[in-house]
Amino acid sequence: MPASFSANRSRRPANLSIDADLMAEAKALDINVSRAAETGIARAVAEEKGRRWKAENAEALRGWNEWVRKNGLPLEPHWPF
Repeated sequence: MPASFSANRSRRPANLSIDADLMAEAKALDINVSRAAETGIARAVAEEKGRRWKAENAEALRGWNEWVRKNGLPLEPHWPF
């Protein structure tokens, strides 16, 4: 779970539409659906933040990769292996 997520934070009610069969199965397995949804949302938020970071920094990453292709890794000569 992302580091910014905390189980001790205040909660806010939300209305969600969830597949009826999936909800029935979760309840039969005693899954805390609220916590499971929260975990899934936290994961989706973290993935989207990562995707956006990569998109925003794509040019810098391409530049760094090109520099490494031309010059090698900066400390590579000091590697013991």
